[in-house]
Amino acid sequence: MNIVAFRDKTRVLAPGLLLCATIALASQFVATRYGGPVMLYAILFGIAFNFLNADEKTAPGIQFASKRVLQLGVILLGAAVTLAEIAALGWATALLVIFAVTTTIGVGWAIGRAAGLTSSHSTLSAGAVAICGASAAMAIASVLPQTKESERNLLLTVVGVTTLSTVAMVLYPSLTHLLQLSDMQAGVFLGATIHDVAQVIGAGYIVSDEAGAVAAVVKLMRVTLLAPAVFFIAMTFAKKAASAEATGRAFPIFLLGFAALMIMNSLGFIPDNLRPHLAGASRFALVMAVSALGVKTSLKELFEVGPKPVAALLAQTAWLAIFVGAIVLIFADVLPR
Repeated sequence: MNIVAFRDKTRVLAPGLLLCATIALASQFVATRYGGPVMLYAILFGIAFNFLNADEKTAPGIQFASKRVLQLGVILLGAAVTLAEIAALGWATALLVIFAVTTTIGVGWAIGRAAGLTSSHSTLSAGAVAICGASAAMAIASVLPQTKESERNLLLTVVGVTTLSTVAMVLYPSLTHLLQLSDMQAGVFLGATIHDVAQVIGAGYIVSDEAGAVAAVVKLMRVTLLAPAVFFIAMTFAKKAASAEATGRAFPIFLLGFAALMIMNSLGFIPDNLRPHLAGASRFALVMAVSALGVKTSLKELFEVGPKPVAALLAQTAWLAIFVGAIVLIFADVLPR
């Protein structure tokens, strides 16, 4: 792309991108000042500007933010993970996380189908619960077959997992005390069951500093499974791309960027003082993408869906908590103490 074409493209995208960035900044300010989930604020503020989705000046930038800025956020998420941090918790914890993620995707898909959701919506919901909440939902949605309900389903999932994650942050620390888990075991449980990273850390530090540190690393274990899970989902749904009602997605190339950053970070090529900045950039990009999603969503369409997606999310979340809790109790002598 030459300089003139780049300038023209920037002019086309700038109004919509500035709108999404402004909503993202406002959401972060409110979340920092008054507390609460930033992703939920981004969606609510975005919905208030739904009328701009049809404006020819802002529409291209909104679309770009919901797709390309999202992919950038997922790529930068790789800089938050190192294989050394994960290995430090041992093979038993790693196996727990792998089994928790895979069984939740499988059982969660079955729960979604039983609740009357489509196969794509069931996979989206189950994957968001299993891996890392809103970030996983957006990454998975980017490789699923696209229908006219896709963006609405994504918004419902993001709102649902964000809300449930906040509820879990409040309730799960008390549950770890009730189960008489050690601080290490509580960290494993919280990191393996709560959906979003911020809420995982919040819940962990409610228990203790040690539980907070362990919960953060266990959560990063789940994040490392994002790339293989999204790749597997993309390949599974590849055949559906030819169906009359859906347009398919190509191989998710952006996942290679996620994997590359994770490997570079693990090998020490990314300086320690740069990692927080990359993590912050990833977070802001994802908040921008969610803001764009909110702008593209009509409340009327949202309320037409009914209670089935919410029921599915609740059941999937309950399955994950019960599965992980049972494993932590049964194999207490094997897991870190």
